[in-house]
Amino acid sequence: MTFPAPLEHFTALVAELERAPLDAAALRALGDEDLLAVTELGAKAHRLLDARTALFAGELARRSRPELAHDGLAQRSGHRTVEELVRVTTGESRRDAVAAVNTGRLLVAPDSSAGREAGTDDLPVVAPYLTAALQALRAGSISIGALDVIRGAFDGIDESVAPDALRSAVARVVEAAAHLDVDRLLRLARHAREELDTAALVDRERAQRDARSFRLWTLPDGMTRATWMLDPESAAQVRELVERATTPKRRGVHFVETVGARNDADAEKAARIAEDERTPEQYTSDALVHLLAAGADADSSMILGTGAPQVRVLVTAADLARGEGAGSLEPATGSPEGTVVALPTVQRLLCGGVQTPILIGSTGQPLDVGRSQRLFTARQRVALAARDGGCRWPGCERPPSWCEAHHIDEWERDHGRTDVDVGILLCRHHHLLLHDHGWRITRVGRSREYELVPPATVDPQQRPRPMPSRSKEWQRALGGVSCAREY
Repeated sequence: MTFPAPLEHFTALVAELERAPLDAAALRALGDEDLLAVTELGAKAHRLLDARTALFAGELARRSRPELAHDGLAQRSGHRTVEELVRVTTGESRRDAVAAVNTGRLLVAPDSSAGREAGTDDLPVVAPYLTAALQALRAGSISIGALDVIRGAFDGIDESVAPDALRSAVARVVEAAAHLDVDRLLRLARHAREELDTAALVDRERAQRDARSFRLWTLPDGMTRATWMLDPESAAQVRELVERATTPKRRGVHFVETVGARNDADAEKAARIAEDERTPEQYTSDALVHLLAAGADADSSMILGTGAPQVRVLVTAADLARGEGAGSLEPATGSPEGTVVALPTVQRLLCGGVQTPILIGSTGQPLDVGRSQRLFTARQRVALAARDGGCRWPGCERPPSWCEAHHIDEWERDHGRTDVDVGILLCRHHHLLLHDHGWRITRVGRSREYELVPPATVDPQQRPRPMPSRSKEWQRALGGVSCAREY
C-alpha cells in the first residue's frame, strides 16, 4: 500500500522508535560524554516531533474553523472544539493541546507579505519579527514553550519601534533560546523587550507601584498570614535587608570584605548567628519584626549592620546625558536578572545616593591595580559587579552579593595581577568547583571574551564554553553606547 508522504514518513519513524530498545541497562554501558550526547539528541528529537505535532494541530484547526460548524473535522469526529480533539488524540493535558493548536495556527498561517488562501481567514497573520522564531522551531532549535515566551514578550510592542530593530532583537533572543531553559529565556526576552520599548517602562513602573499592597489574615489556628506585593524598587530594598540579615545564617558568601579582613567583633557576630537554632525563614521573620518594632533604633550591630538599604543602580553616562533610555537595578537574591527601570526612576535614585563612575578602557575592562595587593579592592568589586552581573559560570543565577572575585591568572602559581580584566565573579560553589576539579577560564579574541574550559574528565575534547556577562547595562555600554571615558 502506498501512503501519502507525511503518513509514510511518520509510520516509518514510529516503527523505528518501536524497534529501538527502551533499556536502562544499555545506558549504563555508555560513557558520560555519550550519555550527554544521546540526551541532547533525545531533546532535539522531542522538539522536532512537538513542532510537527503542532503543525498537524494547526491543519486540524484550519479544517475545524468555526464557519464550517458541524461540517468541521473536530465536530464530525465527535468533539466540540479542535483543542478537545487534539487533547484526546495526543493524550496530553488541555494546556498542552491549546499550546499545540496556537503554535500550529502560526505554522500553517500565511506570511504577512503573502496573500490569503481559501480557508485561512481565521488564522493569524505571522508578524515579520516572528519569522526567525518559527524557523528555529521547525529546525528543532527551540521548543514550543520557547516560542510562546518569545511571542508573549514581544506581543503588542509599541509601533514606534523600528521593524529592523525589532527583528534584530528577536533574532538575538532566538539565538540565545537554543542554549537556555524556558525560565531563563523568559527573563532574557523581557529585558530585550524593555530595552526596545523604553517608553513603556514608565507606564509599567507606575502600574506596578499602584499594585503594591500588604494584607494580613488571621487563620483559624491563631497564626497570621501576610501577603506583601512589592514593586521592583521596594523589593530591591527589602531583599538587600533580608540578605544582610540572613547571609551569615545561610553561611553564604557576601559581596563585602573577605573573612580574613573582618575584625574579631564581626567574626564573633557571624559565629553567633550561624549557631542560632532558628531556620533561615524563622530568622528572617524575627529580623523583620525587630525592624518594625524598633525602627531607627534597631540593634543594627546584631541584625543588619549599619546603614540604609544599599541598592546599586547601573546606567550608562550617555543615557543620563541624553535623558533617554533606561537603567537597571543590580540583581539580588531571588532576582537572577537585574530589573530594568525607567530613566526617571534612575535619576530619582541617583539624587539620593552616591555616584561611582566606572571607567572603561579600550578593551572594555575597568580599573587596574596590578600586583600592589592581592585582594581586589572594594571599588574593583563594584566594577566586577557592574560588569559581570553575578556569577559568570554558564547557567548560574547567583547575584553579585553571593560571589567571590576569582583571579584567572592565579596569584601564586601564575604571578597574576589584581586587575579587573583578569578577575571574574564566581559564586562559592562554582569557585570551589573550578579549583578542585581542573576547570580553567581563558580569554580569547580581540574583545578578550571569557571562556570556560572543562577538564578532560568532563569533556575529552575540552571544548570552551562562552561565559557571557549577565549585566544588561554593561552589554549596552559596550554595544555602541559609551558609558565612560577612557583614562
